[in-house]
Amino acid sequence: MSQRKPDYVDDADIDESLDDLPAADAIEETVENLEANGFEVVVVDSADAALAELQSLIPAGSSVMNGHSTTLEEIGFAEYLSEGDHEWESLPDEIWSIEDDAERQAARRESQTAEFFLGGINAIAQSGELVAADRSGSRIGAYPFAAENVVIVSGVNKIVPTVDDALDRLESVAYPLENERAQEAYGVDSAIAKQLIFRQELEEGRTTVVLIRDQFGY
Repeated sequence: MSQRKPDYVDDADIDESLDDLPAADAIEETVENLEANGFEVVVVDSADAALAELQSLIPAGSSVMNGHSTTLEEIGFAEYLSEGDHEWESLPDEIWSIEDDAERQAARRESQTAEFFLGGINAIAQSGELVAADRSGSRIGAYPFAAENVVIVSGVNKIVPTVDDALDRLESVAYPLENERAQEAYGVDSAIAKQLIFRQELEEGRTTVVLIRDQFGY
C-alpha cells in the first residue's frame, strides 16, 4: 500500500504518468544498470525494511548527515536520526542547535563531508543514472564527491525509461510538489537552481541506492 501523502500533494499539478509504479522487469533492468554504473543497490519491500537496511549499513560511531528528503521522512529515518537509539553522531542536531547564522552555514558546508550522507533522488533512469536538484545544493553537493559514503533512498515510482524522462520528471513531478511543500513549510518558492546527473560511481562501495517497491517521496 502506498504511503499517505501530505495535503499539499493534492494542490500540485503533476504529470502522474511519470510517477507510476514500474513493472517488475523495469525494476530489474534498472537495478542491473545501476550496478553496471558502479552503484550498490538494495531492493526492499517496505518502509520498515528500508529503515532496517539503513540501520544495518551505518556503523556505530559514524558521523551522519541527511539532506531534506520526503522519502527519509516517510520511512521514519529523519526522526530516528534525531531521536532514535543509535550510536551515530547526528550532524543535523548539532547544526540546527547553532544560533549564529554564519557559524550554522559553515557547519552545513562541513557536513557535506560526513562519513555517511543520506538523501533522496528525484528520478532514476532505467539506463542507470540518478537525477536530483536542489534550491541550495545542500544535498547534491555531497553526492558526487564530498561525502565519504552516500546512501540514496527512493521509491520505485521514480524509475523512468531514459535520462530525458528523468529530467522531465524533475520538472513536471518533483518540482511542483517541492514548490508546494516549500511554500507551506517556509513561505517561499522552491527552484531547480542546482542540478545533478549522477551517471557513474567510480569508487567501489561508496554509493548505495536503496529501492523500495512502492511509491515514496517525489
